[in-house]
Amino acid sequence: MSLTRRQVTVAALAAVPVALSATGTAQAREQRTLYIAGDSTAAQKYSDAAPETGWGMALPFFLHKDLQVANHAVNGRSSKSFVDEGRLDAILGLIRPGDLLVVQFAHNDEKTADPTRYTEPWTTYQDYLRLYLDGARARGARPVLATSVERRKFDASGNAVPTHGDYPAAMRALATEERVALLDIQALSLALWQKLGVEETKRYFNWTATEQDNTHFNPPGAIAVARLVAGELLRHRVLAPRDVCRLDAEIPESWITWPSPATV
Repeated sequence: MSLTRRQVTVAALAAVPVALSATGTAQAREQRTLYIAGDSTAAQKYSDAAPETGWGMALPFFLHKDLQVANHAVNGRSSKSFVDEGRLDAILGLIRPGDLLVVQFAHNDEKTADPTRYTEPWTTYQDYLRLYLDGARARGARPVLATSVERRKFDASGNAVPTHGDYPAAMRALATEERVALLDIQALSLALWQKLGVEETKRYFNWTATEQDNTHFNPPGAIAVARLVAGELLRHRVLAPRDVCRLDAEIPESWITWPSPATV
């Protein structure tokens, strides 16, 4: 007999051990981890890719030290390929009650010519995202959906143009259906690029002497997007005021570091 997703979740939550003392409960709160499942826009970058920077590298600057960030985002992954490669299973093997799982995919789900990554917004994309939601909930963790950060694209009139098709709308609909917090980073980043304009946004993306990359970030862009993520986590009460810091402070670019690939 097959169980519904709700039955599986309820059964798993019932199996979570209850803290035996107030001290144990406090320790569990203090040791929370925020996991990131996503693509190259969020991922950790290394010295061979500098100055390219994922927003997940900057997110810890806006969180208090008792909330650790475990950045599992990987270049080139979609909601489908991340699952198929066992990367979601790796997170679910580590995540604990009280932890958070922030999920951002769409950039590579859009690759219609690649069956290993492509998902259709209103069907398979939502189906794969449910695996992240159900997996986190079954382990007593809280899932959070984040619409994909926008690329740098402007029309001839200088208006910032959305590039993700129906994927943000599909994620918004799923968040409403599943009653999951939604960080609308697509809308917020699009508004930010519009405010900055055609020329200033070049400083936020990975524009170098040899590359004009309108998808990935330099340190200022990663810091700006991480600030949006942290602000949305606070606004939706996923995090409490005591969990965040520096939301209105200037973050030095020098805080971004790129470890050597040899240390990975």
